[in-house]
Amino acid sequence: MSELFLKDTLELIHPDWSVSPRVRAATTTRHGGLSDGPFASLNLATHVGDDPQRVAANRQRLSQTLHLPSEPLWLEQVHGTQVFECGQAPVAGIPCADASLTRTSGRVCAVLTADCMPILLAEREGRAVAAVHAGWRGLVAGVIEQTLAQMDEPPERIAAWLGPAIGPQAFEVGAEVRAACLAADAGAADAFVPSPAGRWLADLYALARRRLQQAGVCDLSGGDSCTYSDAQRFFSYRRDGRTGRMLSCIWLEAQ
Repeated sequence: MSELFLKDTLELIHPDWSVSPRVRAATTTRHGGLSDGPFASLNLATHVGDDPQRVAANRQRLSQTLHLPSEPLWLEQVHGTQVFECGQAPVAGIPCADASLTRTSGRVCAVLTADCMPILLAEREGRAVAAVHAGWRGLVAGVIEQTLAQMDEPPERIAAWLGPAIGPQAFEVGAEVRAACLAADAGAADAFVPSPAGRWLADLYALARRRLQQAGVCDLSGGDSCTYSDAQRFFSYRRDGRTGRMLSCIWLEAQ
């Protein structure tokens, strides 16, 4: 490929929260890149079958647009609870984790999603930030609680923003998913309603909010998008199968 062509204007979503100006954060949509077909246009994942040259160009364009102070910390996400803490030392390879956190300015925490929920966490004065990949498995396993424990900040000083994920009218699951969620938290029953197909519609946002609030985090925002129903703005694995990934990132500017 000798030439790449920009498809459309890069579109970003920024959390609407009250935190220190040191805290910088954004989530991408599918707009503003160079990828084609099911990956059009701002696919930022290398593992989905997209042209590596286009993914690299998309990542470079995002970095330039956001003026990122460093390469995002890319993770191998496995729907678990491992949290990688990024400090001053260089990171070797791609950590296997579903969340990352940092207290160091200039290190960019990031997660890739296309229906699962990106959750961005910030200590309001800018002492620590984290990015969490939260599907239903991660929520049940405790990825939010594990991240908060490693942040080691008073929960009343944490702000949480829930990024674009599959919405409650589209996330149909089987009885086994509901049972797993209720086994971990009986109160999670309120996040499920019967579907016309005899299954269950799950509210991933409600499940995440409940977990955060139970952990003492009450400064919550976001949670008002649906990746599945908004094909113009978002990638959705459940809707399309072969598709791209959005990036949610957060970092601390130098004081």
